[in-house]
Amino acid sequence: MRTINYETDLCVIGGGLSGVCAAISAARHGVKVVLVQDRPVLGGNSSSEIRMWVGGAKGKDNRESGLIEEIECENYYYNTSHIFPMWDTVLYQKVIAEKNITLLLNTTCRECDYTPTHINSVSCWQLNTETTHIIKAKIFADCSGDSIIAGLTNAAHMYGREAKKDFNESIPPDVADKKTMGMSCMFQIRETDSPKTFIKPPFAYTYKTEEELPFKDHKKLKDNNFWWIEYGGERDCIHDADECREELLKIAYGVWDHIKNQKDHGADNWEMDWIGFLPGKRESRRYIGKYIVNENDVNNAGKHFDDIIAYGGWTMDDHFPGGFYYQDSYPTIFHPAPSPWGLPYRALVHRDIDNLMFAGRNISVTHAALSSSRVMATCALLGQALGTAVSVMKEDNTTPTTVDVKKVQNRLMDDDCYIPFNKRIPAKINKNAAISNPILVNGIERGEENLYVGELNQPVSITLKESSLINGVRLVFDSNLNRKFDNMPCTYLLHEERYNVAKTMIKDFKLVFTLKDGTKEEINIQNNFLRFVKIPFNKEIKKVEMIPLSNYGAEKAHIFDFELY
Repeated sequence: MRTINYETDLCVIGGGLSGVCAAISAARHGVKVVLVQDRPVLGGNSSSEIRMWVGGAKGKDNRESGLIEEIECENYYYNTSHIFPMWDTVLYQKVIAEKNITLLLNTTCRECDYTPTHINSVSCWQLNTETTHIIKAKIFADCSGDSIIAGLTNAAHMYGREAKKDFNESIPPDVADKKTMGMSCMFQIRETDSPKTFIKPPFAYTYKTEEELPFKDHKKLKDNNFWWIEYGGERDCIHDADECREELLKIAYGVWDHIKNQKDHGADNWEMDWIGFLPGKRESRRYIGKYIVNENDVNNAGKHFDDIIAYGGWTMDDHFPGGFYYQDSYPTIFHPAPSPWGLPYRALVHRDIDNLMFAGRNISVTHAALSSSRVMATCALLGQALGTAVSVMKEDNTTPTTVDVKKVQNRLMDDDCYIPFNKRIPAKINKNAAISNPILVNGIERGEENLYVGELNQPVSITLKESSLINGVRLVFDSNLNRKFDNMPCTYLLHEERYNVAKTMIKDFKLVFTLKDGTKEEINIQNNFLRFVKIPFNKEIKKVEMIPLSNYGAEKAHIFDFELY
């Protein structure tokens, strides 16, 4: 047995999308990070162990950008066969590419040294190396979903459903309870070119009739991840999780047996390709922060939050705690919610503990608000906001309570994180420059009305009134934020044409800089697949031209932003 000690700026606990984005965003801005993940892969509910697609805000031009879009674009480029282990790999390579991140996989947070107002360190156990890792950090970010720090410290938190009167909400029950939305063991099916046999394992349930599966969408095969195979909402979804898994597997195999072997469901050529043995959770502990977001904030679109740092846009999708065994109607109610609606920074900062923050489904929200904020693209935005906030704290020597939130907002928007009801201000150097098309520096990087569409091989340019030192060029391309598919498929069709790099994405381009003395220098970029690109060029220049050379299939060049920084 051995022990390794760390002293770091930020300890992120949890390697789901919120934790990954928190770690990367902080690291890219100079923060030393230790990222602790208790599984062998990153991605949480999106990983190959659970395989839920990444959902987020609904509506035209509302798809999340920033790091989550960067990760998805990279996945479309590398993961040409659309397999989940490669999605794991994309997440892994994003994390290990950051020199400021120390990644600890297969590592479980076991103990915490703390006072009622401050966390000193956490002690973690790495099973496969038989090593204890003791991490002392200035800031602790609990992105574990289950709020593991709350379990180790009794930090103030919520569990279950509030009563209507508690926050003047309409969705909760009249009397508060300890019920939650349940968890699911997903399974994936694959279409083949010949009939396939399925023999039910002996432990599985048998459902012989359609009446045994009321309101269960089992006749649809394409794009069905069987999320309604859900259980545990009326139990302790943390401590009873393993028993819930046993029940979920019995149900899942029984449902597939029904589809394959009980009457004709058009499934002859389909086979079960994979089933998850790790339940995907929707809800458990939620921290009490400086502010508790509630249903009314969602309905008001969060426009009153001066400290908005992220947004939701999923419906208030409130699953019945009975899950699969709820027989009276469809197993969830999609209460309407505006898209987008803003989330405040204060919901990421603990009420009492001065160095505890959180991002993901465990932020400071009521059960009703959680039903919209819990989806993974929203959680990824929250993670990026947290990491960015910590980077501002480090630069300014401030704390989670005293950080300059306006500076956090500006940095997020500069990193291509859209914040509703706010407008990004382009760098001052562009203000008095002659720009071939002003739409390229209007600070709005979504929507057809803000998109430059021009000919390939036709340059766009920025000419300065007098030569100036620049740090580089900022570019935002068109990754098709209105695409009708997410990061990964939930079923595998015999022929699948989705999940590729957007046809409108600029693939090859050239930057031509005119220096102070009139000479020119070029930078050639090939095989780009990212929406947001920053290219450093620390020299004094008079003019820069960007020449789009090719894309992934569109006839013209699509560009949202082209500016100096």
